[in-house]
Amino acid sequence: MEEITKLARQREPFLFVFSYDLSEQFVQPLQNLDADVFFKIGNQRNYPKKPREHAYYLNKTPLEFETYKASLEKVLEEIRSGNTYLLNLTFKTPIETNLSLKEIFTYSKAKYKLYFKDQFICFSPEKFIEIEGNTIATYPMKGTIEASLPDAKTKILGNEKEMAEHVMIVDLMRNDLGMVASNVKVEKFRYIDKIQAGDKELLQVSSKITASLPDDWRENLGTLIQTLLPAGSITGTPKRSTVTIIHNIEDYHRGFYTGVFGLFDGKNLYSAVMIRFIEKENEKLYYKSGGGITLDSDAKSEYNELIDKIYLPL
Repeated sequence: MEEITKLARQREPFLFVFSYDLSEQFVQPLQNLDADVFFKIGNQRNYPKKPREHAYYLNKTPLEFETYKASLEKVLEEIRSGNTYLLNLTFKTPIETNLSLKEIFTYSKAKYKLYFKDQFICFSPEKFIEIEGNTIATYPMKGTIEASLPDAKTKILGNEKEMAEHVMIVDLMRNDLGMVASNVKVEKFRYIDKIQAGDKELLQVSSKITASLPDDWRENLGTLIQTLLPAGSITGTPKRSTVTIIHNIEDYHRGFYTGVFGLFDGKNLYSAVMIRFIEKENEKLYYKSGGGITLDSDAKSEYNELIDKIYLPL
């Protein structure tokens, strides 16, 4: 985090990539960025656009439903015990495709994309924080439904479980922003974004929360970011105990998945949560995905959501 603060104080543009638990941190000035790191953040990118040249396939081998259900039951027991109220439960799924990581990255359509040294890619629809001027904003995303379903928008906005989950995350992120800024307010509550998920179109529910930073926020940028991590939308609430439960229940190491990456352009900062994530391990590809669990969660619906989130936005 010291390098982030140093570069921000110098108004030096840089890219940063942090793993979920902050055990791995990558920070480099844009002018010296490694040749095997590519990004798209909003309208800024460091690679040329290229249309897909041939057909592709994606095969996925998700874990058995009973295995998923057993983990979900452990989460529900923690909720009943009052140790968490909302927990983002994730798994890794082996996938096969005829595309390389770099090809998937180049062809995919997403607001936020990262290709990192042929180790992993992400094509995320979810912002983490934006700082423009002295205003910080975060955009928690909770609630997903297939757009083709009848009255999909009405159903997702009227679903009590999804509403409760979203309210909890908004409240968590309001509290997080309050640790680094003042005048916290929810500017937009539960608005809909359309996301292309392979051959499906999804509706996803987000909110916008803003706050005011002191004039000298660039002088302490590393501390500011560290205070807000890990992102509430991919952990749960209360954050500290929920992170401990995630560590005990999930059967793999998240690594960079659900970490954050972003860009400081010399004045402002833009960042995203690393979801929609494919990682290479021993020349095999794994797609990491999951969803928020509350006391009202239905095991089969949550399992199907985990699988639905395994797609290539090509």
